[in-house]
Amino acid sequence: MIKAFLLIFRPVTTWNNIAVANRSVLYIFLLHVLPLILLTSFAEGYALTHWGKSHGAGNKHVKIYTVPEAVTVEITISLVYVGLVFLLAAAARAYSSTFHRRSTFTQAFTAMGYGVLPFFCWRLLDMWNGLFPWIPWAIGMVLTIGVIYTGLPCLLRPDPPHAFGLYVMTSLTAVIVFGLWRLLTWQFFLGRLPEVEKIVTQIAGGVAGGPPPP
Repeated sequence: MIKAFLLIFRPVTTWNNIAVANRSVLYIFLLHVLPLILLTSFAEGYALTHWGKSHGAGNKHVKIYTVPEAVTVEITISLVYVGLVFLLAAAARAYSSTFHRRSTFTQAFTAMGYGVLPFFCWRLLDMWNGLFPWIPWAIGMVLTIGVIYTGLPCLLRPDPPHAFGLYVMTSLTAVIVFGLWRLLTWQFFLGRLPEVEKIVTQIAGGVAGGPPPP
C-alpha cells in the first residue's frame, strides 16, 4: 500500500527506482499485488458479514452474508482480480509488440502490477454499503491511469511516436476489463444474478458442512 501512495505522489522517482530494482514477476505478485488484493477482499468480506449489501428491488433490503458466503464471494473476486492483472500485463506486452517494441512479460507485468495498486487501495471503500460502488471504482481507475502514464514509458520504453498509442490502448483495456467486472459484482450484490447467488449458497453450504438454507 505504501508503494501505491508513492506511485501517486512521487511517480517519476518511484518508477525509476522500480526500473532499477528489476524485480521478478513472482516477487511483484507475492509481495505487492496479492497481499493488497487479499487485504481489500478480507475488508470487504468483513463488511459483508457485519453490515451487508443493499439487495433486492429498490435496494431497501440489506442482506447480511454468512461467513461461508462471504468467503466464497471474496475468494472468487480475488481470483478474478489476479487473472485480470495478468491479462493486463499480457495485453500491455502485446500492444508493445504492435507498436514495434519487443518487451518482455516481466517488463509488462512490472508496469501493470505496480500500476493497478492505487485501484486496489480504493477497494477499501467497498466496505461502506452507503457509498455508490462506482465511486471508489472511478477514483481508483483514474489514479491507476495516471500512474501508468509514467510507468509504461519507463518500463516498456516504446518509441516516442508510439508511446501515447501504447498508453491509450493499455488504459482502455484496463477500464474495460475492470469496468465489466465491477458491473458483474454490482449486479450480483443487488440480487440481479439469482443463479449465481444460488451457486454461492450451495458452495457456502458445503464449506459450512451442512445443507444450504432454502
